[in-house]
Parts: sequence; structure tokens; C-alpha cells
Amino acid sequence: MKLFIISGISGAGKSVVLHALEDLGFYCTDNLPVAMLPEFAAEMVKSMSKRHHSAAVGIDARNSSNDLSEFSTTLEQLEKAGIDCQIIFLDADDATLIKRFSETRRRHPLTSEDIPLEEAIHQERLLLKPVSSQADKTLDTSQTNVHQLRDLVKVKLGKDDTESMAILFQSFGFKHGIPVEADFVFDVRCLPNPHWNKDLRGLSGQDPEVVSFLENETSVGNMFADICHFIERWIPEFEGDNRTYLTIAIGCTGGQHRSVYFVERLSRHFKDRPSNTLARHRELP
Repeated sequence: MKLFIISGISGAGKSVVLHALEDLGFYCTDNLPVAMLPEFAAEMVKSMSKRHHSAAVGIDARNSSNDLSEFSTTLEQLEKAGIDCQIIFLDADDATLIKRFSETRRRHPLTSEDIPLEEAIHQERLLLKPVSSQADKTLDTSQTNVHQLRDLVKVKLGKDDTESMAILFQSFGFKHGIPVEADFVFDVRCLPNPHWNKDLRGLSGQDPEVVSFLENETSVGNMFADICHFIERWIPEFEGDNRTYLTIAIGCTGGQHRSVYFVERLSRHFKDRPSNTLARHRELP
């Protein structure tokens, strides 16, 4: 049995991930005390059925500080019991977390009359340090909405061990920051920019007019061929290393034209591979 431990800062999307995994056939439970993890895992091994091939547990700051401080010891117990455990930790920058709480009017679990939201977030990071320091994967959701996060879960966690490696192609704008979860980043800012054509400025790389503009440029075709060659050359090496997913980010200045075009074209090019491929555009609504 594979057990996913989903943890993270309040407001970073832990509940979204658990609900997405539940939709994918995982047995999910939230806010389980850390001390009960070995007992829960043992029970799941006994009762695991065709309906539930894996389990996911939410661990957050509602746990006692004593339980969280013993997280490493608990992981050792799971390992000795033969449980394949993977820890996913979700985080976001403070400004994004504060904005999310203000929009939803939710109360942070550590706030009180004496502890404002910003201080509560700081305390929560310290409290969850024993978990975050052990994470196999940390996802920064600062620039990820609910739908995009569900897509990431589908690609990164929702595949069976017998399937080929999943590939996520993601466009982004360098002026908004490089995606921290990217395994490879390709910079296409050197290519002709449709932004400087007033008829194309308001369109995106998904629109036929922009596609036509870019495909008439020899340099665009050369860049696409080089990126494809690199990916095709190294995908088997990553698959041979038992990687379950790969995130390939394509960036231009604003993340609207060139990078979007490349992600759309790359996802079509690789869709006939046995891999599960997904295209995501970070800067598009």
C-alpha cells in the first residue's frame, strides 16, 4: 500500500488536494493525529480493496506540538512496517495566504485575540517544520488556483505505479517569477514577440492569428525542434530512474503568447507517448 501524507500551511490548498485524491480513488482522511498514523496504515493494509488502491492522510497544525515533534519517529515506524510513504507539503507566500483568508473569511487555526494572522502563519511554519523538512515534494501554490491545483494532483499523484511517467507542460511569464516546481525551464524570450503587433497584443498563444505569426518565423521552428529533441533524448533516462512525473516549464516575458504557443504545441507533439500529458498556462485566466 502507498500512503500519501498531505500537509501544509493553512490556506495553501491541503483540502483541495485531499478532495482531488478522493476523486481519483484514494481513501482519504483529514486531521489524523500523527501518533495514530502507524495504526491507521496497518488497518488500511488489512482492508485495502480494489476500490481504494492508495490512501492519503491530512496532517496539519491542529495536531499537538508533541505529536508533530515525534513525526520522524513515526515515519521510522511506518518504514519498518513496510509502508511506502510519500509526504507532500503545500505552501504559499504570506501575502497570498493573507489574501485567501480575507476573501474566504475563514479563521486561521492559530489566530486569537493576541495572535494576528501574520504571526499565526509564522508560528504554523515553525510548528510544521518536522513535517516540511521530511517532505518528498513541496508545492508552492502562490500562483495556482483551485482548478490548476487539481490538475497538478492528477498529473503528479493520480497515476498508478504501472503507468508511464506523467509530463506537465507549463507556460509562464518571467516577470511573474519562475515556477519553483519546474524540473526544466526553457526560455523563449529570444523569439519574435507578438506583443509588438497591435493586432495580436490582446490575443494569446492559443489563438490562430498568433499561431500563424509564430509559425512563419524560422527561429520558432528551430527552437521547437531543439526542445523536442532534448525532451525525447532525456525522458527515457528519467523513466529509468523511476520518476513518476516531470514538469517542463516554458517561459516568455508575460506568459501570454510565445510560451503558451510552445506548451500547446509540445503537449500535442507528446500526446501519443504512453505518458499522461497535461498542458497548463499559469498566467492565463
